[in-house]
Amino acid sequence: MQQRLAGLVRQEDVGQTVRRIAGLDCGYRGNTCVAGAVVWDIELERSVEEATAEVEVDFPYVPGLLSFRELPGLMAAYNKLQTPVDLLICDGQGYAHPRRFGLACHLGVLLGIPTVGCAKRALVGRYEPPGAKRGVRSLIRDGSELLGAAVRTRTGVRPVFISVGHLVTLDTACTVVLRCAPRYRVPEPTRRADRLVSRVRQAST
Repeated sequence: MQQRLAGLVRQEDVGQTVRRIAGLDCGYRGNTCVAGAVVWDIELERSVEEATAEVEVDFPYVPGLLSFRELPGLMAAYNKLQTPVDLLICDGQGYAHPRRFGLACHLGVLLGIPTVGCAKRALVGRYEPPGAKRGVRSLIRDGSELLGAAVRTRTGVRPVFISVGHLVTLDTACTVVLRCAPRYRVPEPTRRADRLVSRVRQAST
């Protein structure tokens, strides 16, 4: 399925202004996926809406097949949002995936909106460590194929690993993530989604 759907991914900008960005993340409580979605207004530099969903999961954790485990919960949380969003950022891979169809690609293709993968670790490909200063990037390649970029969002802090999900270019993806990460290593939309999920999980214990 991933190999078939990978052909639908479009690595191109669709031209709209990017202002409201939804960050998606999830965690687990037993067999329950607790998912969170936070809408971040890039101009106001604050969140304007958040939503959560809890979905029972029966798909096991398998490296490279994360989307089949997390998609139901993430889609449920996203579909509760009332605010129109211009772009999604998810805590996971996009095109930088063994079959070029990570979680961000799967979300983007299903929802038909621009999507970016921003992961804490590289999954495939080779790259040189980027320079130490904020904003410096190093391209991730598999042979001659460009997969994504390792980007330093804070000076002297480990990079994040950015790749196209759908309907964006890698340059746009890197620019958006940097603009959403003025203070921390992780962009605000997904950082706040992670915190939201943690609060919901703790409240249920």
